[in-house]
Amino acid sequence: MSGFVAVDAVSKRFEQRLSLGDRIAGMLGSGTETRAVRAVDDVSLQVRRGEVLGLVGESGCGKSTLGRMISGILPPTSGAVALDGAAVMSGGRRPRKRTTRVQMIFQDPYASLDPRMRVGDTVAEGPIAHRLVSKAEAPAYVAGWLQRVGLDPDVARRYPHQFSGGQRQRIAIARALAMQPDVVVCDEPVASLDVSIQAQVLNLFLRLRRELGLTMVFISHHLGVVRHVSDRVAIMYLGRIVEIGPAEQVYANPQHPYTKALLESVPQLVLEDDALAVFKPIQGELPSPLSPPPGCHFHLRCPFAEARCRAQVPEMRRVGERHEAACHWLPEI
Repeated sequence: MSGFVAVDAVSKRFEQRLSLGDRIAGMLGSGTETRAVRAVDDVSLQVRRGEVLGLVGESGCGKSTLGRMISGILPPTSGAVALDGAAVMSGGRRPRKRTTRVQMIFQDPYASLDPRMRVGDTVAEGPIAHRLVSKAEAPAYVAGWLQRVGLDPDVARRYPHQFSGGQRQRIAIARALAMQPDVVVCDEPVASLDVSIQAQVLNLFLRLRRELGLTMVFISHHLGVVRHVSDRVAIMYLGRIVEIGPAEQVYANPQHPYTKALLESVPQLVLEDDALAVFKPIQGELPSPLSPPPGCHFHLRCPFAEARCRAQVPEMRRVGERHEAACHWLPEI
């Protein structure tokens, strides 16, 4: 593996217990009591030091699960995740000593903070536990991080329910950065915020990235947000990476049919005609990860699909500088 963050052939399966009715009906054969949800399917990627990688895809494609494996929260079923050559996760096991160098910021600021803990205790808990600061040093340490994310240090005495969503997300950012990480995984960090607040929080991320030299994995379904913050973009579909490359290249010249369809599904203003552009939703429904289609997972919705698409899994192929896509029809399409 190469890269500051290296994800090597990572897969994640979740076992789902069948209901009594399903077992009686013999849904998956006699004696079967569980079935596997294939959340992430043989994903490999690298993130350079100081880079922001945007991870994009429809809901249910596995991007949050991948983010949790990169951060060390979830162990992979197979494959390995490494940070600067040291294992974060490998083959379903965590290293004996877990790293604090990767931290995660979650989507819902209302659920990610303990309502029974004061803000100061929330931010200080991790650094004290990992001996980054002493209890005596903690108040000043917490105040510094709260100021850095745009909050008054006095908020340390208050509880999460006394803040707005945007303020809570700033507290969550301070909590993550107080652990002095090298890598931050952001899982839809602005999705639940008002649009005006989203812009403020995104600008905060960009400023902190510059000041602290952070490496970031930024997960979102919002294509405009990802383009704004990312150096490179990875497009994910039903557990697999189908295209990855520099953000401007992927947006200006998408190579995979799913990437093209995803970009065309976003309504845009056509100023010269003073009218809305034609809205082109992606045809069909996202297949179930309980029973993904064989071959290319996108073939059920792809206008170019033929027999080999239904039978063979396409390999990643280079289509430009640091730009790759997984499609049998490259470069024909």
